[in-house]
Amino acid sequence: MTGSPAAQHQLDLVPDALLAGRAADGDTAAFEALARRHGPLMRATARRLTGSLADADDVVQETLVQAWKQMDTLRDPAAVKGWLLRIVGSRSIDHLRKRRHHVGLDDVVDQMQHDPKPQAEDPQHRAVNSSRVDALKAALAALPEEQRRCWVLKEFNDQSYEEIALTLNISPASVRGRLARARITLARTMEEWR
Repeated sequence: MTGSPAAQHQLDLVPDALLAGRAADGDTAAFEALARRHGPLMRATARRLTGSLADADDVVQETLVQAWKQMDTLRDPAAVKGWLLRIVGSRSIDHLRKRRHHVGLDDVVDQMQHDPKPQAEDPQHRAVNSSRVDALKAALAALPEEQRRCWVLKEFNDQSYEEIALTLNISPASVRGRLARARITLARTMEEWR
């Protein structure tokens, strides 16, 4: 790390485009400011895609290494956030392929079971909720992988179509189509739970 804490604080106020331009010229302090600024979102995105905090941390580290090496290839410095998220998406997918595990589906859907409402103590409610979650897990697992990824990023990570497109390196129109197909399939499959 270079510079004083006061200088680093000043960098935290600098716009992304300027930081990315400086980082592309080899300014490590500017790159560190970008990493501090976008690291939490990168980690959350990786966590949603991999289903694991440990894997998410690995993905973010790999992303930062790759981004540092490729900063000079970034065409629009103002779009550095989307560019970083696209790398996170690619790295997460690579991680999943290595693990042969699909989008951390069990972990993501298991989060839905932790219902903080008092009615969760009711055994009948717990049984119904558990069955509903199991049905959703099965329905999600049956979706084609690209539809499942889009659905998880939209519904659990609350990303826009454009952000999902950047993350998965596809067009926003493809995201819309995949989400529409996923929602139709899930609505049909989950009809009895309405």
